[in-house]
Amino acid sequence: MEGLKKTPLFELHNKLGAKIVEFGGWAMPVQYSSILEEHRAVRERVGIFDVSHMGEISVRGRDAFDFLQYILTNNMGKLEPGKIVYSLMLYENGGTVDDFLVYQIGENDYLLVVNASNTEKDFNWIREHAHGFEVEVNNISSMYGEVAVQGPMAEVTLQKLTDFELGSIPYYEFRHNVMLLGIEVLISRTGYTGEDGFEVYMAPDKAGKLWEEIMEAGKEYGILPCGLGTRDTLRFEARMPLYGHELDENTTPLEAGLSFAVSFDKDFIGKDALLREKEDGLKKKLVGFEMVDKGIPRKDYEVYKDGAKIGYVTTGTHSPTLDKNIGLAYVKPDYAKIGEEFDIMIRGKANRAVVVKTPFYKRQA
Repeated sequence: MEGLKKTPLFELHNKLGAKIVEFGGWAMPVQYSSILEEHRAVRERVGIFDVSHMGEISVRGRDAFDFLQYILTNNMGKLEPGKIVYSLMLYENGGTVDDFLVYQIGENDYLLVVNASNTEKDFNWIREHAHGFEVEVNNISSMYGEVAVQGPMAEVTLQKLTDFELGSIPYYEFRHNVMLLGIEVLISRTGYTGEDGFEVYMAPDKAGKLWEEIMEAGKEYGILPCGLGTRDTLRFEARMPLYGHELDENTTPLEAGLSFAVSFDKDFIGKDALLREKEDGLKKKLVGFEMVDKGIPRKDYEVYKDGAKIGYVTTGTHSPTLDKNIGLAYVKPDYAKIGEEFDIMIRGKANRAVVVKTPFYKRQA
């Protein structure tokens, strides 16, 4: 793990016996016990993740709102202090620079929480396009440690550590200056698992103490530390995109089924390309599929129909929740209808699959 960046919780992961892997330039835990056990803990009880590798970029100044309107696809007018919106940032050709969450901290003060592997790229892209706007852009990632507490028992677990009424935070909102056992945090009700849960941001030197306090508070509910392996199976069942899989510089939000995060009633970088795409029709479309044959699909496996290649798999695995082999794939739009059958090439052999409705998993409200 030499040369890799390490989160404030790295030594703690080693102590817990986590299997460490490289992810986006970081040394991160991929699993502690087993991906299956950790997955079930989050779906049924509560799990805690180290997400300190995520990037944080501050955009402040008189023109902050106008600037974000220009570089992001979603409408920043949906925001007010304490609210969060999901958005994408595009190249002129409509391809995706990144997808992330935007937190409005105050008037003309925004926090962008971006993908770890894209932090530097995003920061440079934002700075390059800030000319002509009165804004200050800073990469403040080193100022934060971050943990995600996810699952049906996430709220009761964290509530033990604070007098602040966590039930008062609606989904996709946050509060700052909340005290968890004397530690000041920013806490948001978001997540990447398909479950209820919270992301907790704190000073890096407080991360270890907070992790241990949350583990203690969640003990009676069967809390487990969870790694990147589980984070991936959970987000995938909930059909949440992962940059480098469902999104990249050659993929538009319309192809990825993310048009809800695109506001065409304003100007933004990449808008013209998306309008042309709407007019000309999509070249590919993201679909969910279930294997009819026994094979497990994996990223980059080719998709065929009647002997002709029609697409490729972006993510595939055995779903712990559904106990089925499922995947996401980009295919030509003609083959994207529910019930459509095609073949996934697994080790040179055609394995039948059928297009199904997504998300594969949706929690009961």
